Amino acid sequence: MKWKISFRNEFKVAIAVLGVLSLIAFTEKQQAGSACRDIAIDLDNHHENHYLDEGDILRLVEKLNPGIRGASFDRIDFKAIESKLEYDRHIEDAQTFKDLKGNLVVRVELRRPVARIVQENAPDAYIAEDGVIMGVSDRYNSRVVLISGPYAARIAQAHRVQDVPGGSQLLEMIEFIRDDAFWNAQIAQVDIAADGKMTLLPQITGQRVEFGMADGYEEKLRKLMIFYKEILPQRGWTRYERVNLEYNGQIIAE
Repeated sequence: MKWKISFRNEFKVAIAVLGVLSLIAFTEKQQAGSACRDIAIDLDNHHENHYLDEGDILRLVEKLNPGIRGASFDRIDFKAIESKLEYDRHIEDAQTFKDLKGNLVVRVELRRPVARIVQENAPDAYIAEDGVIMGVSDRYNSRVVLISGPYAARIAQAHRVQDVPGGSQLLEMIEFIRDDAFWNAQIAQVDIAADGKMTLLPQITGQRVEFGMADGYEEKLRKLMIFYKEILPQRGWTRYERVNLEYNGQIIAE
């Protein structure tokens, strides 16, 4: 008798589960054939980079997909919309889906700039956290380290900084500077010659820092910290005009 009761209960549960699954399948089928009521923009901008806002994203979606409102969801190519949005270099990731109200939800995440390329005879550009080169905005300036010089012009023409010889090491160095509170406040600009050799322009002290190539940047910055902490306080903060860190184990100040 106990076995029969257990069997009946399991049978009832199975019937209930089948009913729920059928309802879900029916609902999804209805939604697939339903029309898009409106477009809802969900801008994930936790870095607070205001190059694009919800209105910009909405206009971009409408421009790339005219007549999307009222279109049947089963005829909307979600992946195509995402790919078109991600073509904009300010956009790191785009996801699209329909909600229960019949709206097309467009969720966008923006890239984070870590350096700004400044040029005399060409537009400026930003280097994003993942190395992608993206344009500047008239409405917003990001407070990041400046990159100048002939080498910087080569970077501006690339798709990613990693595409330029030595670019990966440069990006690592920029991220190291950004993540360190002292260096992020102290290093205002990095001028890079055509051969890749760098000169650092500090924010506070007046010395030009001849840094050399980006390789070994952590050791070179360690030597520069010794120069700031042990040499300048004793010899005077304005005594030296130039400091050279290119040579292993040496700090040359003039």
